[in-house]
Amino acid sequence: MSLLPPVAKTPLFGHGRYWAECFGDAPFLPMSRAEMDQLGWDSCDIIIITGDAYIDHPSFGMAIIGRLLEAQGFRVGIIAQPEWQSADPFKVLGKPNLFFGIAAGNMDSMINRYTADRKIRSDDAYSPNDEGGRRPDRASLVYAQRAREAYPDVPQVLGGIEASLRRIAHYDYWQDKVRRSILLDAKSDILLYGNAERAIVEIAHRLSRGESIRNITDVRGTSFLRRDTPKGMFVLDSTRVDAPGRVDRILNPYVNTADLAACDIEKQKSAATYAGSAFSSELSNAASDRGFGTFSSNSMPGANDIGAPIEVTPGAWGDLTALPDDTTVVDLLPAGSVSKRSKLPARDDTVIRLPSYEKVKADPVLYAHANRVLHLETNPGNARALVQRHGENDVWLNPPPIPLTTEEMDYVFDLPYARVPHPSYEGARIPAYEMIRFSVNIMRGCFGGCTFCSITEHEGRIIQSRSEDSIIREVEKMRDVPGFTGIVSDLGGPTANMYRLACKSPVIEAACRKPSCVYPGICENLNTDHDPLIKLYRRARELKGVKKVLISSGLRYDLAVQSPEYVRELVTHHVGGYLKIAPEHTQEGPLSKMMKPGIGSYDRFKQLFDKFSKEAGKEQFLIPYFIAAHPGTTDEDMLDLAIWLKKNGFRADQVQAFYPSPMATATAMYHSGKNPLRKVTRDSEEVEIVKGDKRRRLHKAFLRYHDANNWPLLREALRAMGRADLIGNGKQHLIPTWQPATDGQYASPRKKNTSTIEGVSVKVQPQKSRASQRTPQKGQIQTQHTGLPPRDDGSRAPRRPR
Repeated sequence: MSLLPPVAKTPLFGHGRYWAECFGDAPFLPMSRAEMDQLGWDSCDIIIITGDAYIDHPSFGMAIIGRLLEAQGFRVGIIAQPEWQSADPFKVLGKPNLFFGIAAGNMDSMINRYTADRKIRSDDAYSPNDEGGRRPDRASLVYAQRAREAYPDVPQVLGGIEASLRRIAHYDYWQDKVRRSILLDAKSDILLYGNAERAIVEIAHRLSRGESIRNITDVRGTSFLRRDTPKGMFVLDSTRVDAPGRVDRILNPYVNTADLAACDIEKQKSAATYAGSAFSSELSNAASDRGFGTFSSNSMPGANDIGAPIEVTPGAWGDLTALPDDTTVVDLLPAGSVSKRSKLPARDDTVIRLPSYEKVKADPVLYAHANRVLHLETNPGNARALVQRHGENDVWLNPPPIPLTTEEMDYVFDLPYARVPHPSYEGARIPAYEMIRFSVNIMRGCFGGCTFCSITEHEGRIIQSRSEDSIIREVEKMRDVPGFTGIVSDLGGPTANMYRLACKSPVIEAACRKPSCVYPGICENLNTDHDPLIKLYRRARELKGVKKVLISSGLRYDLAVQSPEYVRELVTHHVGGYLKIAPEHTQEGPLSKMMKPGIGSYDRFKQLFDKFSKEAGKEQFLIPYFIAAHPGTTDEDMLDLAIWLKKNGFRADQVQAFYPSPMATATAMYHSGKNPLRKVTRDSEEVEIVKGDKRRRLHKAFLRYHDANNWPLLREALRAMGRADLIGNGKQHLIPTWQPATDGQYASPRKKNTSTIEGVSVKVQPQKSRASQRTPQKGQIQTQHTGLPPRDDGSRAPRRPR
């Protein structure tokens, strides 16, 4: 088995096109029978059902998948935000010839519908006129059931982020319980997780050739139900990977000398790495005794607990080619030191069995263990298949999809998108579209590994970047979009400055099992060269008709400080007065559970930001984001954060409490009280969990220490914490003793032009000229999130009479 990253057998653009390619590209994918008639179609081959309004723009999943399938020669229709009270709206385009593709939309429908306090939102940024309630709760499940009712014999392919995050048994924050895989409730035939271009194209072509969807079980990035384990597959119980409870230590099964034998000596000298083992010292001694040299453990504290690599001393293993092909590290140990059952076949022939749904539902420790093992099996280069029992069925997860190459990314983004909403929405305002219509997505994925974030679980840790030429072509096309004024609102992605950043060695990247490339520090194997991004920025802003290129995506500042020239370029040319970054907290406790850098990284970035802003003759501001009530956060941590905010002159306008999204590592902490970043045992590390409305309100109140409505709650808490010294009327005090007349309730300043996307509060502003915006004056304090001076919403206390 090769240690090089896996490569797709057929590129996205390498499939033979379906016969219906003769109909050509549609101006918009049809949403009605009348549009189908205009195109000359008698039927659709594939119908996509989505919970979002149909916007033909590559920032929206239904548009990417629809246009990609169209480019393969299929006729694709769209049913957007159907009424779900009956099956009739699901028949509007007739019966599809191949399958229904079903997704809740760009957002999880529950996060879209409910706040972190489980209150119903009145708006929906992905709906016409910001109208809430146009999709059901658990939309993927409901749409699948109605589509089955409409056409029982039509195959169903479930996808999108909602299905992706619910592919196995998962904790459901809204019901406060563990729910089973969405596959069983939706009764769909197959689930596609992650970015699904490869899988959807292969499935479409195989179905078009008459293959039954029940026989399609070998596609990466898919999940499906089966009763029995296929012959020839070795089933590895997950407790052998990371055993919960008090058990004897066992050999980590990921170290396999057959992998070593596949590498030649030159690859060994390029620092090939292997997954960590609790037996590293035993392995080193045994290997030395056998004349094979030594292992050396990664020196990072706790490294072996989070699956860090074991490095092989170059040349230490001698002539590995002389060993039998099925040799494992067990064979290098003294006889009887480890059970021979630790000898494992190749990864491709192994499936890891997670604890069953019934077990993880009843036992939070087993839930945390299953979550940890799932996250260890996310690298496409070394991940194994997973299986989890649900009653009489097994939910089977094939290894993650192979990331797209640059050529394939260009192919996807160069498809003929109209870049505007479907004409049926004429006159309607769709906030999510307004926010991104003049932005360009330059990459996918994130190797930050933040435990509260869903991006890594969905898009993966390997960065998939477009070519510079493809990005420039999209900017040039954007100049023809109605309303373009010359301002490109963003060149970014999940993280603004991860474009073309990757591991220095494909061999190391394929073997690595670390959850993050930048925590607790930046990996020495990570290329942090920002020069390609600098070159892209310069080329984009020199385009005719482009007045300014802004960077609005979140910035990874610990990476940015590795390239002061990048910070200079960004600050001098691409900041529109305010730049958002996300320290999330200031204290080590919560930061260690988030896998975020210490506040010192923020301080270093701020120094560069202020320095280059001054050199450019600009007054610009950093807008930091923070999270309240995250696992691992104590009341004292929030107090320290409030003191830091006051000291640094920040007043949070909008605050975000931790939102437990399905499958996230932080959600496993929230549910179990355990830390899945380290080996999970019955007596392993306990994590501070903030539950209960009053305590969650308190943590949010610390972020809004300046709001008079929060002062009674904060006074009570400060006295209980022994910090009454922070109550007073001086500058050194956090809150005053004097209380104005208030209703005592938290008054959110959230307006109709604000939306929450994947748990992050985002300000969606109508287009304004710079002159019409208020400019902070000396002594005024800019706010978190909006970056504007505090607005008078009635919650600020009047000046105390003298």
